[in-house]
Amino acid sequence: MSEYIRFSCERVAAGISFFGGLAELNAYRRKLLDLHLIGVDSNGIGFGNLSVRDGATKNFYITGSATGGIHELTLANCAKVVAYDFERNQVRYEGSAMPSSESLTHAAIYESDATAGAIVHCHCSRLWAAVLNEVPTTSKAAEYGTPEMAHDIMQLFTRTNAQTRKIVVMAGHEGGILTFGKDLEEAFAVLIRERQQALI
Repeated sequence: MSEYIRFSCERVAAGISFFGGLAELNAYRRKLLDLHLIGVDSNGIGFGNLSVRDGATKNFYITGSATGGIHELTLANCAKVVAYDFERNQVRYEGSAMPSSESLTHAAIYESDATAGAIVHCHCSRLWAAVLNEVPTTSKAAEYGTPEMAHDIMQLFTRTNAQTRKIVVMAGHEGGILTFGKDLEEAFAVLIRERQQALI
């Protein structure tokens, strides 16, 4: 297991069947890579991930752990999260790739917003600093990829305008920003809008 994954994983199938949204996912990943909002940092550590809900279910396809440096993903670089348990800190998945370390964070958004169909998790220190505590923001004590982060995010949906603003800043994960929407087009558009408003 990756040292960055903080939940226990159970693979329930070795591969995932054809995922119709893979081409679109790659198209938006290319845009995010070009903007340096996902990728690999100076220490060689990948950052950023995307996910797409599987129809009307709570299952979702997510980019695999440590895939930030791969320009074009294949099915083998993605995982399908088919079950999760925040209390037990567990994820069950299908696929040859281990799901992103932020899988529970993505699950919390899908759990909280039935209209969310896609999520972008990117890193941008300047945007993060500009919108920290100005948009729905998690506790500084909640670390990335943990049940605490998932619970914090679900709380934001009950006590802030997270659902309409479609952005969450992760105070305990420097640079970490989540945007979401009915599809990747909207999730990406929210991110670009926030960058433009922050004059970045």
